[in-house]
Amino acid sequence: MSTEKGNLSIHSENIFPIIKKWLYSDHDIFIRELVSNASDAITKYKQLVSIGEVEMVDEDFKIDIIMNQAENTLTFIDNGIGMTADEIKMYINQIAFSGAEDFIDKYKDKADKDQIIGHFGLGFYSAFMVADHVQINTLSYKEGSQSAKWNCDGGTEFEIEEGTRTTRGTEIKLFLGEDGNEFKNESVIKTTIEKYCSFMPYEIYFSVEDKAPKKDEEGNDIIEEIVAINETTPLYSKIPSECTEEEYKEFYSKTFMDFKEPLFWIHLNMDYPFNLKGILYFPKLGTNFDTLEGQIKLYNNQVFVADNLKEVIPEFLLLLKGVIDCPDLPLNVSRSVLQNDGFVKKISDYIAKKVADKLTGLFKTERESYEKYWDDIHPFIKYGALKDSKFNDKVKDVLLFKLTDKQYVTSDEYVLRHADKIEKEIYYTTDTLQQAQYVQNLQEHGIEVAVLDHPIDSAFISHMESLNQDVKYKRVDSSISDLLKEEDEADHKEIEEKLLTIFKTSTGVENLKIKIESLKNEDLAGMIILSEDSRRMQDMMKQYGAMGMDASMFPSDETLVLNKKNTLVNYTIDHLDDDEETLKLVTEQIYDLAMLTHKPLTADAMTKFVKRSNDILKRAIIK
Repeated sequence: MSTEKGNLSIHSENIFPIIKKWLYSDHDIFIRELVSNASDAITKYKQLVSIGEVEMVDEDFKIDIIMNQAENTLTFIDNGIGMTADEIKMYINQIAFSGAEDFIDKYKDKADKDQIIGHFGLGFYSAFMVADHVQINTLSYKEGSQSAKWNCDGGTEFEIEEGTRTTRGTEIKLFLGEDGNEFKNESVIKTTIEKYCSFMPYEIYFSVEDKAPKKDEEGNDIIEEIVAINETTPLYSKIPSECTEEEYKEFYSKTFMDFKEPLFWIHLNMDYPFNLKGILYFPKLGTNFDTLEGQIKLYNNQVFVADNLKEVIPEFLLLLKGVIDCPDLPLNVSRSVLQNDGFVKKISDYIAKKVADKLTGLFKTERESYEKYWDDIHPFIKYGALKDSKFNDKVKDVLLFKLTDKQYVTSDEYVLRHADKIEKEIYYTTDTLQQAQYVQNLQEHGIEVAVLDHPIDSAFISHMESLNQDVKYKRVDSSISDLLKEEDEADHKEIEEKLLTIFKTSTGVENLKIKIESLKNEDLAGMIILSEDSRRMQDMMKQYGAMGMDASMFPSDETLVLNKKNTLVNYTIDHLDDDEETLKLVTEQIYDLAMLTHKPLTADAMTKFVKRSNDILKRAIIK
């Protein structure tokens, strides 16, 4: 073959600088593209064999990636279909995209690399992001073909001459330049191969040909066996019934480097109306919702596309960990970005539906297991119910409430269990320690309390009320004194007015409200109550306060309920007109004791409370 020279059909010398500039942050993508092309070449050859166009040769199909650190080269070798010189001219020399000049005019001064990826496929030419010079040496499967070698230094000129390859397939050698410095490192190459090619259908071998061999204790060379870096038949590609529990756990641990066992998983296996396979794992999510971060790896024909691609994965599912492979994804040629397609929404809806089906199925057939998982998975389910109306419709009947005694009930079950005591109300605590006195008061009257102490629960409660306006949610320190009091026909208005004056003077709380009730628990001197609406407004103001909004614009609406059956309260009532010093001491203490069970005291109030408690003890000892 005589040497031939020519120009690449790209219409502009600006294309290579643009490729390098626009893909700088993703320039490891060249490994994915070159390995994918090698895999495609093998698949094409196997297809020719399957239709009888060529005879099957008894050989192992594989892809070799060889690094030479002295030469700063990286070579990708496959034993696929190969190319002739004419095919190189057709597939390599013509960078096919429409409107080249318009494209350059539109994007050369912009900085959004995603746009450029979305407009044309990089494929082979991604190699020039890291290489100053690229060489192809290839031999076609066609009988009588001559090997061909192609060279290009990153400009618009190429050179084709007779090659040196003697067996079918293609080798692409990259002479790494300054832009490829990081890929002159063995561990970087290996990590990148694992990132993009872990599940490629053909074995991939990586080696460093000029690497000094390891020595044994006697100084002899140790021959290291080179093993495939990928898994050609990943677990998700198998039929679910053929997979064992241990295999699922092992796949999870290896794929996500998470050595805590997942709670459970969903194996997706769908052929119609689109092809989708995958495994979604429910990890232990814990309680800190703000730091939850899952990882769902998206593949296209076993080629890694992206992590947590929100167009395909419903946002709330991104808290999970998993692998999804969908060959039907409408990607552009570079396999990097989804085209805007309604088909993608169908995939997203299907994934959400399968998750909802798994949860409802567990609730109906394995409720004990479902309850065991609830503490870990409830943030995810509640988040999904808030974010996705279709998901909410499917799981609304399996949303559980954990009670303080560790039982789990649905909202309907809670209402039914308390129908003889309260009317369609659910009482909850956001802090079992701080609100322990309120919880105990309710429990003594046969009313169970739900624990809703997760950051997402505030929004979740409002969401539940919007779905069923007949059921109201009340925190244990809301206006619940009616549940705890006994019949008392006495008129306390005059005494309440006198007590209010005394308590305002002793505590300094100007907007305080006083109410006298005969509570069943004689040991309880007083309790702070706040209407549910007012408390929610306070909570909202705290959130807005972090954004600079003044919460004091909305004054407190707390009421101090005094127990007429309590000794301290009776002492206060009996000494309204005398013993001013003791009265001040007792009223302050009653108020702080009530406040302590409601919310933490300020630093100043706590200091005064401790000093006052000491004074009271001294008085008791002296007497």
